[in-house]
Amino acid sequence: MTTHRITRLPQCTHGSVVAILVLALGANAAGAAALSDQKVLPLSLATEAAQAAVAACRQKGFHISVAVTDQDGLVRALLRDDAAGPHTLDSSVKKAYTAASLGVSTGVLTKILVEHQDATGLRDMNDKILIMQGGLPIKAGAEVIGGIGVGGTPGGDTDEACARAGLEKITDRLS
Repeated sequence: MTTHRITRLPQCTHGSVVAILVLALGANAAGAAALSDQKVLPLSLATEAAQAAVAACRQKGFHISVAVTDQDGLVRALLRDDAAGPHTLDSSVKKAYTAASLGVSTGVLTKILVEHQDATGLRDMNDKILIMQGGLPIKAGAEVIGGIGVGGTPGGDTDEACARAGLEKITDRLS
């Protein structure tokens, strides 16, 4: 048999209840002032961008994988087209992560590495970084809210073109 112990709380007067509420509301107001307003890429837009990238590459005869990440580089949507190679999953995720993390296209980063040999440390920041053309940051105004990455075409320029098609599909709703 289980027994329960009932503990009675001390009675509060009307004044003490009001004081507790004022303290709680004041603490919440102070805490809210410290929070930032961060825009979040909705799953619906991430999925729409990924589907548009796959469609754009299919029109060109390519079977790709596409990843869309949030601002922290965490995957929101990941699609692998029919006949896309298994390696394309990893490359698309890493390209999207890199673009979201560094806030610039992986094509620009590729050019930076070619022009500035002292920047090769970018490749070694962590094992999620992949500096190959095909990753674009997703921005709401000036704020990076995610990344889109494509892997699987014969060249980085076509990977990037398909990623751009996905991004353009949702750009008008990223304000």
